[in-house]
Amino acid sequence: MASNGDCVRLVLFLGDTFRLFRKSRRVPRPGSDGAVQPGLKMQENEMPPNIAILTAPIGPTIIRLAAPNMIAMFITLLTLVAEAWYVGRLGTASLAGLALAFPMMMLMQTLSGGSIGGSITGAVAQRLGAGDRAGAEALAFHALLLAVLLAALSALLFLTEGRSIYTALGGSGAVLEQALAYSNVLFAGCVTMWLANSCAAIVRATGNMKVAATHLVVGSVVQVIAAAVLIFGVGPVPGMGIAGAAAGIGVGYATAFALQLYYLTARCAELRLRLFATSARGAPLAAMLKVGALASVNSLCSLAAVIVITAFIARFGVDVLAGFGIGTRLEFLIIPLVFGFGAASTTLVGASFGANQGQRAHRAGWTAALYSAAMAGLIGGIVALFPGIWASLFSDSEAVRAACREYLQIVGPFYAFYGVALCLYFASLGAGRVLWPVLSIILRVVFVLVGGFLLARSQATSPAHFYWLVAAGMLSHAIVTAAAIRLGAWNRGRDPQASSPVPSSAAS
Repeated sequence: MASNGDCVRLVLFLGDTFRLFRKSRRVPRPGSDGAVQPGLKMQENEMPPNIAILTAPIGPTIIRLAAPNMIAMFITLLTLVAEAWYVGRLGTASLAGLALAFPMMMLMQTLSGGSIGGSITGAVAQRLGAGDRAGAEALAFHALLLAVLLAALSALLFLTEGRSIYTALGGSGAVLEQALAYSNVLFAGCVTMWLANSCAAIVRATGNMKVAATHLVVGSVVQVIAAAVLIFGVGPVPGMGIAGAAAGIGVGYATAFALQLYYLTARCAELRLRLFATSARGAPLAAMLKVGALASVNSLCSLAAVIVITAFIARFGVDVLAGFGIGTRLEFLIIPLVFGFGAASTTLVGASFGANQGQRAHRAGWTAALYSAAMAGLIGGIVALFPGIWASLFSDSEAVRAACREYLQIVGPFYAFYGVALCLYFASLGAGRVLWPVLSIILRVVFVLVGGFLLARSQATSPAHFYWLVAAGMLSHAIVTAAAIRLGAWNRGRDPQASSPVPSSAAS
């Protein structure tokens, strides 16, 4: 649990974050070749984004890069809370159906915005850090091709095998039908999510975090409005029930994609997305898939850990399943918040390694991880002390609330470890070295799976025993990831020059 001193330090940190975000202003843009205009004198905080990330002090730079992402991701959190609140008005069966389908939506979100998106950000940032603008533009074009391909594969899988998947997870009767109603609409329009998140990843690689954040915020606002209209119906628009929540997601991401596409094709100074002047080639796709495919194992295993526990929890009844779903939703929603620091570390670590500033890259990754631990730990401490704040938002059933409260009281104190592991994973995407973060999440899944089967064999097992298993998995995940990076996982197979000391002015 967070101490009073920790709370004070975090409040001061959040105050500094808000102050820096407010003070950030439009900076002079580089010329078409990415160089600073001759004769232009600039202070450190006036440097173009792609220059500042290689020279400015690490701590303030991470805060400056993370602040817009954190604001955007906080809005995303509120959007998902609103979605659950809307669905909660439809009844317990709908809420339980959402609990079954929600991990699949978050899988697609974490794949498109985290694993594949992070590999896009890291690859493009490394090219820009090395001064290779043409290579960065080629990667940006192929990133959108990859997004369309992966969206098609996602849709094909869940539209044809959705019933089998959700049945295997324990869904049946009305709960299964509600899960399918949500899932079918979601995956029919999932290309908008893939394209929006891929474009945002490209924008983040240039250091223009505020641009990507603003576009995603607009999309989130549109999603909240559209979901309310489509779920309940307004005027001539008929209510779609739980399917309207999924349709709202598609509308919101379509809006964000349109805004980002315009920016990348017409206004971005660091690179230009050339849709019709670039030919498709295998090498750029392979460069992103080399990291992205391995990184995707992390997202799949994160989902697998939740699926395994969900399958075990389902045997305790609909009320416990719904309460567990509400509790794990908070864990999923921590991902967007940690992503604020994670995306900043991906960009900063990637650009630093591209410029052969290895020590700066490591320092950036650890600094972002500590910030993430403080934020996730504070959230976990609050919900562990006052679980009713979260549990009461989504259901009027006392049985559902009780299950949610018990989950948060046990797992909440371990969210700090979850924040460390998740942020170091995003930083590893920037380094292009994700093997050990992936191995650590595989270990977590195996730990949960084996422990779950052992617990299931006992007649005296309660939901609390599975909640403790979740907490222990988070702890093991963080320890293995942090130890591997500390022992040099980012340096293996890399040019030794990439680990050379950085100038003192850049490392401060």
